[in-house]
Amino acid sequence: MIRRIHHLNIIVRELDEAAARYSILFGKPVPPTEDLLQRGVKLARFKIGETWIILVQPVDDNGEPARYLAKHGEGIFLVSGQVDDVRKAASKVSAQGINPLNDTPRKGLEDWQLIDLDPDDLFGVNFQLVESLV
Repeated sequence: MIRRIHHLNIIVRELDEAAARYSILFGKPVPPTEDLLQRGVKLARFKIGETWIILVQPVDDNGEPARYLAKHGEGIFLVSGQVDDVRKAASKVSAQGINPLNDTPRKGLEDWQLIDLDPDDLFGVNFQLVESLV
């Protein structure tokens, strides 16, 4: 069902510093920052092979990413698996006890359609299904 890891989100306190450091590691230029206001974050994306590595800095102290950072600190925040049809995939995993947190896909970056899964069902990992052409 999951065809590949579409993206990994790494939550950071200082986006500019993290982007500079990861640009060295990846051997790529520092990407431009983007705002994802509906999630209360700004971010920078690197494409490594077919996978996006996304550095995420919370800008809304009341949002889920800010609460996660305050509780867990910096590090991997989210794993996203690409599927052909996000609604069908969510229905399939739900039927086997992995509960979606949203019934309707939410809009992510570009054409990304996302359904988050309950971390309690996945041993504490924030995991989401994504349908995307990118």
